[in-house]
Amino acid sequence: MALSTQYGAYVPTNFIWDVQKLQEVDIKSPDFKELLVRMYQNLSLMATVLNIKDTGLYQITEVVNGQMYFSNPSNNSSTVASPALRNVYRKVINYTTALPNTGTATIPHGITCTSTTTFTRIYATSSDTSGNNYIPIPYASPTAGNNIELHVDGTNVYIITGSNRTNFTQTYIILEYLQT
Repeated sequence: MALSTQYGAYVPTNFIWDVQKLQEVDIKSPDFKELLVRMYQNLSLMATVLNIKDTGLYQITEVVNGQMYFSNPSNNSSTVASPALRNVYRKVINYTTALPNTGTATIPHGITCTSTTTFTRIYATSSDTSGNNYIPIPYASPTAGNNIELHVDGTNVYIITGSNRTNFTQTYIILEYLQT
């Protein structure tokens, strides 16, 4: 059974095996061989679906997160690399320094970026645990000076504040990217 693109990663729930019927199957019969084939197909589908689910792991080391992107458009039948779905990697940076007072925080990300690296998501959250205030980053405010910018280059993550954000002392930066 193929994965349905309409539902994404999906395992049908109609694979129910009647235990009594299983016990009655003669292991030398064609029915037993058919049962084994169907069970193998079902297990294969479950493994495939589980392997492409977006993981809930947010590690400070690089992990394959289960997301898959379309094949690299530059790969085709005339290139050395063949078209294939591409894994997305995730890395979390645990930044425990206060955000700047109207300035730029420069944080090394430790990712080896090449000409084939493409970021798919760049986001963060920051906590002012003493004041119980929490903000997403980037942060958009109707007051321009309160905005917070977030961007990445080949070496660092940059958080640029337009106002005093020094009360925000715990920031989780999540980077998701392709390496092909």
